[in-house]
Amino acid sequence: MCGIFAYTGNKGKEAGGVLLDGLLSLEYRGYDSAGIFTPESGSVRSPGAVAELRKKMPKDFAGKSGIAHLRWATHGEPTEKNAHPHGSCDGEIWVVHNGIIENFKELKAKLERAGHTFSSDTDTEVLTHLIEEHLKHEKSFEKAALAALNEVRGTYGIALQYKKEPDRIIAARMGSPIVLGLGDGEHFIASDPTPILPHTRKVVFLEDGEVAVISPDGHRIFKLDSTKVKRDATDIDWSAEAAQKGGYEHFMLKEIMEGPEVIENTLRGRLIPEKGLAKLGGLETVAKQLEKIDRIIIVACGTASYAAQVGEYMLEEHARIPVEVEIGSEFRYKKPVVNERTAVLAISQSGETLDTLEAVREGKRHGALTLGIVNAVGSTIARETDAGVYNHAGPEVSVASTKAFLSQLTALALFTIFLGRQRGMTAAQGKEIARALKELPKKIQAILDTKEEIQKLAKKYAHARDFLYIGRKYNYPIAYEGAIKLKEISYIHAEGCGAGEMKHGPIAMIDENFPTMAIAPKDSMYEKMISNIHEIKARKGPVIAVATEGDKEIAKLADDVIYVPETLEMLSPILNVVPLQLFAYYFAKEKGLNVDRPRNLAKSVTVE
Repeated sequence: MCGIFAYTGNKGKEAGGVLLDGLLSLEYRGYDSAGIFTPESGSVRSPGAVAELRKKMPKDFAGKSGIAHLRWATHGEPTEKNAHPHGSCDGEIWVVHNGIIENFKELKAKLERAGHTFSSDTDTEVLTHLIEEHLKHEKSFEKAALAALNEVRGTYGIALQYKKEPDRIIAARMGSPIVLGLGDGEHFIASDPTPILPHTRKVVFLEDGEVAVISPDGHRIFKLDSTKVKRDATDIDWSAEAAQKGGYEHFMLKEIMEGPEVIENTLRGRLIPEKGLAKLGGLETVAKQLEKIDRIIIVACGTASYAAQVGEYMLEEHARIPVEVEIGSEFRYKKPVVNERTAVLAISQSGETLDTLEAVREGKRHGALTLGIVNAVGSTIARETDAGVYNHAGPEVSVASTKAFLSQLTALALFTIFLGRQRGMTAAQGKEIARALKELPKKIQAILDTKEEIQKLAKKYAHARDFLYIGRKYNYPIAYEGAIKLKEISYIHAEGCGAGEMKHGPIAMIDENFPTMAIAPKDSMYEKMISNIHEIKARKGPVIAVATEGDKEIAKLADDVIYVPETLEMLSPILNVVPLQLFAYYFAKEKGLNVDRPRNLAKSVTVE
């Protein structure tokens, strides 16, 4: 959500072009306006896409350094005056900002009394005027910026530039991610590594309460109290090209089609099939602590929370440990019963989801062991948890998560083996799960090979304005995941429902114009799912069934059937969700919608 990019260099590059390219690579984060500033040419801002910003830029727009921003509106409508960057009264100080300044009203009132004039409705603009005010008394721009930041309450990831010192850019972080890119004769600041990778793979992640100064030839990091910080660079192991579409029409389809590779990458080096064990290097340091815990709380938001719910079934059934799933945005507003025998497991693709991060911090305050399943190396959740598992899913650009979800489910299955073998799971059980996991990539590929048939189904049902998704046990969360995929990219009403709950309300909606997607594999809940389908058909509701290959009986009952290969019940969600992802994709495409960037949504939610 929102995106920052900044550049300074002495290699003769035009900063305007570098910054625009950086913004384009950040578009997946979700935004409603864009802006750019260089000390030589000033600022240009525009509501809408980066393409609109490019149109507004003068042909002679130039510079050797600058800052740029994609804004997702929080305070103030998505208009040109509210777009970033924001400048001070004298036009010398400029800022781009992700996050929320919680005490901006009181700061704004104080600054207005001091004679400052504001030109936007945003909380961000307070920063430039506050630094301008401190610069009246401080000897340097750096000291004025530090003084201002020490007055601010809230969350921020910022980049600051001063016209009188055009080669230097200041970055700071408090709750919103900031990454430095270290090049040869050029340095970068960004919200995440994506826009940096075309230039360098060497990055440094700032921690909360840290400030950095970059120039073409170097960087410095220090804390808000001016204490120096020394931190080695991290080498990012995926290329910028990996984030491109690779010939597919949309990132979402590309990422769905990468499912088999994602499973292989998540499993690589972690399975010991001949012994029925999972080797998770990220958990080895806390293995002894894990033996002593008597309860797990999984915290996650959105799609990750549905992965968590599947994980709850896996862990309770096969590792025999009590598990609760909590929505990250609610967890810290409870009085959670957490102690040193509790593990709080956070699941987040970006590793920056603010609500999930705060849930981790709440768990820490109560003495819990904190764990993470994240995709982004060096992300805040990865750094702040005691231990964890990386997904190794690679960059996911489309806002609607697909391949990261598969990876999360796979990581949870590995965690189940790891924990289960500590707690009574037999070697035979471990071997069975391990063998089944190894078979998943080719089985997912078999589903992907039927994508044209799923596309035909999506076209057949594209007129529908409502959809019900139903499932039971392991596939109960998959019903919710299927529904959220359809609603977030096609904007139609779709509901997930535990099939046993239909008679408690949802079945009242069913008629001949209200189709149902029924997830009905041949598992322990099959007979009950068949009964639920009969109930829908008795009310003339159309039914698409997701069923196990070879199940001819369900074809006599459902209007349409999508077949998937057979696997263990605990792993069936990993297969069953794939046709639901494809169905949602083709459904939205049939409607001519922007599949990769659905309205009002962002890839990484870093504000409340």
